Amino acid sequence: MDPKRYLTARPTYADVGATRARDLPPGYHHLRRRYTVGEASALGRAADALLTWRVHSALGLRPRATAPRATPGAVVVNRLGIGPLALTAPCRVIWTVEEENRAGFAYGTLPGHPECGEESFLLEAGPGGELVFTVAAFTRPGRWYSRLGWPVAVLAQSFFSGRYAAAVRRYAGGANAMEA
Repeated sequence: MDPKRYLTARPTYADVGATRARDLPPGYHHLRRRYTVGEASALGRAADALLTWRVHSALGLRPRATAPRATPGAVVVNRLGIGPLALTAPCRVIWTVEEENRAGFAYGTLPGHPECGEESFLLEAGPGGELVFTVAAFTRPGRWYSRLGWPVAVLAQSFFSGRYAAAVRRYAGGANAMEA
């Protein structure tokens, strides 16, 4: 699916950018997981993999994006599965951060995504020398089939957060990610 098709699409939720806040907005399912994924010195390697969609690819997703790197306004369409049963999840990058001690981005859902909401992926070099990866999301069903299977979707989101962390850890040069 060509991500350029979604360039003029508007997010499917009102709370755009809310993953930057400590408190996620009401009316959604909330997810916030923190994982220790390696040493702080690996921030650059891990951030590069995260911001260039390689972490998403490592999960078996097939991201197609309008930019090679996560930048505000870029559109990415993640596909999972094959053929007519593949799930298509179009998103727009809402914010990014690339600082000395942290890097990451958030994307929000666009029309056609199974859910409505936003998800962020943030790497932070901690003062103790550890590299911490946080996944935060607020979501609710966006399609008829996600309403029917919402309990499964919630479990899948939690499962995928751990898989994201494991992929980041591999790029950071470590072994298994451990929830912090």
